[in-house]
Amino acid sequence: MVNARTYPLWRDLAMREDLPKEALKTVIDALCTPAPHEFGRRDEERREEALKAALPALLARTTAKRLRARLLLHADQTMLASLAAAGTVSVADLPAILRTYRPWPGLIVGLARHPDHLKDAIALLPRLVGDEVEQVVRDWDPVRYTRREGDAPAPPMPSALFDAVLEASLTPLAAFLLHPQREDGWEDMSSYSKDWSLELGSHAGWAMLARCPERWAELVAHPTLGAAVQHLLLDKAETRALEQARSRAAFTVDEEPPAAEAAEHALSEELLRACLPALCLPELSELPNPPVSARRTLHHIADRVRNNPRLTELGADQLHAAADALVDRGRLLELPEKQDNDYEYEGRIRRLAEDLALLGANPDHLAGACAQLASLDQPAVVSPLPSRTLIRVFGEDPDRDRPAALLERHSEHRRVQALAALAANPHTPHAAVSDALAALHSAELAWIAEKADGPDWFLDAAAAVPVENEDEDGVLRLLADDDLDQHPDPAAVLQSWLDSPAVDESLSRSEVYRAVIKSRHRTPDHLLQLPADEVLSRNEPELSLQILLDRCGRSNDRWRALAAAMTFEYNEEKITFGQLLDSLDHAPARAQTS
Repeated sequence: MVNARTYPLWRDLAMREDLPKEALKTVIDALCTPAPHEFGRRDEERREEALKAALPALLARTTAKRLRARLLLHADQTMLASLAAAGTVSVADLPAILRTYRPWPGLIVGLARHPDHLKDAIALLPRLVGDEVEQVVRDWDPVRYTRREGDAPAPPMPSALFDAVLEASLTPLAAFLLHPQREDGWEDMSSYSKDWSLELGSHAGWAMLARCPERWAELVAHPTLGAAVQHLLLDKAETRALEQARSRAAFTVDEEPPAAEAAEHALSEELLRACLPALCLPELSELPNPPVSARRTLHHIADRVRNNPRLTELGADQLHAAADALVDRGRLLELPEKQDNDYEYEGRIRRLAEDLALLGANPDHLAGACAQLASLDQPAVVSPLPSRTLIRVFGEDPDRDRPAALLERHSEHRRVQALAALAANPHTPHAAVSDALAALHSAELAWIAEKADGPDWFLDAAAAVPVENEDEDGVLRLLADDDLDQHPDPAAVLQSWLDSPAVDESLSRSEVYRAVIKSRHRTPDHLLQLPADEVLSRNEPELSLQILLDRCGRSNDRWRALAAAMTFEYNEEKITFGQLLDSLDHAPARAQTS
């Protein structure tokens, strides 16, 4: 049994260049044998530290496979990668290493630094997962961010390794495009997810392409990887070039370069034309669940055109045909009934209109998108009570509660914005747009007059829409108590706020409720109409304390009923404060007698 105090001695012996070969096995046994339990944890830590320090020297001198395997068992991944880079660990040690670890980027980098191990290092690439493949390139120069002046540069990466990493990074996307069936159950995603654009490929594929833009022209024509390269370039190249241009502009005094200039640096017209075969995602044309997949595919194509505006002309015929086919296959203009829990219903309709405005040339389809927009609920335009927060954000701007400004504040201008985009499409029937204009809120018409950049006929048609009451701009203006004091019936004004359609809009109802609760003109009847959670949990509790004390009294059953009713789950139907109080009346009013 080795004495724990002698571990430093064995370490020093192992690191002596004049240590006889006959002593190696004894030294290795002494350092690799775990310390007995009676030695304590600290002694075992001393042994591990001594072994770690001695490992490079021992491996450099040990040739016997069994002894090397025993030593390798105690080396962590960082040390093994370093030893591989130094040549101390070779491909002959891989069987022993891979019994403990699966391949990792550092090991491949270390082996690939030696020409005679390069082929074996490349053979390990398929066993990496996810972004680990691209990490081989990132880890080639591990001190690239910490290198000091005078330090030796990293050796150049072998072209064979770079090519192998590039191919391994693109292969998963290329394989998916050959068999683009989603995993079981993907069509049952929640409604919130159904309009997300399809995600093609991983970060690794684009990260590798971004390292070799000089090879893009060659790679788009590759017999097996070409389609994957085309998809990645259409999805990533110009947006990343613009991001980089903006980042550079942030650190210079020059103005930010226009988007068109950044785009020219990313993809030439020749490259864009070479990517046209992938433009409309032909590989995804037969995905299951067409109402979902067709909508998402159309949105993905539209995003590509937004990122690459030159595609509007270069691929016009392709885009028009794809839009027609996807609308028909997915029956996207058949308006389904809105479900209570479908929070993305209006968003889907707006995005479909925007996508067709960009891609469509079928008048019937464009007219159908106009009709869908017209069917949406009108926005609730509320001018909130003056507050320090508003003054801090908007200043003393007297025009901050203009209808168009209020519409944008809650992003409720998106319906009319989509209609303006449809109107700008020369294939959209004017009559369909005019019919949709007649269904707009007066604040949306005001937004067109102030904000819209559309054809003259559209602006003229919007200006000609008759308004029922010219003095009424459609804004629910919440008044402070000083203003309400001037009204003959302030309580009636509060009631008009509660009766307004604004209380049906999630973005506006809280403002209305807060205004009623804060007003000194509120009555108990007003409180009874408000949601119970607004009265009890989101505002001052003093409003309801006396009411609850009077209603529950000394009845244990009513107090228990109150506690059971005050759950206020997020997705459940909200009950009013009045309904909550009424529910307590059904509890037996047994008085507490003890």
